[in-house]
Amino acid sequence: MALALLTFSAVVPAGPAAADEAFVTNQGSDDLTVVDLDRMAPVATIAIGGKPAGIAVSRDGRRAYVTSPDSKTLTVIDAETRAIVKRIALTGGPLGLAVHPSGHPVYVADWYAHRLLVVDPEAGSVTAQVTVGESPSGIAPTPDGRLVLTADRDSNQISIIDAASLAVVAVVPVGTRPFGVTVSADGRRAYTANVGSNDVSVIDLAARREIGRVPVGNTPYAVALAGSRAFVTDQHADTITVFDTASLAPVATLAYGGEYPEGIAATPDGRRILVADWFSNTLSAIDTATLKTLGTVKVGDGPRAFGDFIRRTR
Repeated sequence: MALALLTFSAVVPAGPAAADEAFVTNQGSDDLTVVDLDRMAPVATIAIGGKPAGIAVSRDGRRAYVTSPDSKTLTVIDAETRAIVKRIALTGGPLGLAVHPSGHPVYVADWYAHRLLVVDPEAGSVTAQVTVGESPSGIAPTPDGRLVLTADRDSNQISIIDAASLAVVAVVPVGTRPFGVTVSADGRRAYTANVGSNDVSVIDLAARREIGRVPVGNTPYAVALAGSRAFVTDQHADTITVFDTASLAPVATLAYGGEYPEGIAATPDGRRILVADWFSNTLSAIDTATLKTLGTVKVGDGPRAFGDFIRRTR
């Protein structure tokens, strides 16, 4: 039986992390909400500024990184104490970002200058840049850290970059205007949410080609993977499309209660999907087996949570 829908709004003082957490960037309120995922309750609000959008949490859970396109900065956060460690000045239009699986470096997509920035977070500087396609948005490294992918929205492609040499080793055409990009846990496939063609491209990373395309709802934003299922946020449809990753067959379309879903991620155990709801200012939790909404929590204004926003603490 599904749990009752719960809504929380109070912010309680931060303390030692006892559960996995969501770090949700709120573009309208210029801040970040930290949500305890066991209780589905906010535990901290961190002022960021600059219209924060992109988010990435390191694999060890020690650091969170936030891009602010308006102020052209990368904010480095101590994820346990919630303290801002530093702000790194960038140029162009920083949007999507990702952390190398080793924890270093941090990759930032420069929307305006069509490049991938490689950032040393300890030194607080850009150490390299790679020219990619037009308007790169989402970024995803492979689990082994050997490759980094960018979704080049206005070039209708993904760029595949060798993380050691920083050479672009392949360019793969996908659907129209890919925005979010996600790599499977085994590193064999990538998935792009194509906002212009209302579908998801499935890419074989070894063959470096698109092997399938799955129709989804209106204006898909990002893809999360849990078990044998893919979950896609359909912004303008207010739905989540679910499909089987083996057969690419549709499973369900969820009208789950959130408005204008954007960022989406799976919990480490794969049992829940978390969705940032831009218009309703909430974070929603969905059971990946039953596809029922488990609860919602109020966050800041205009949550985006674009990237890997789950902090693993256990």
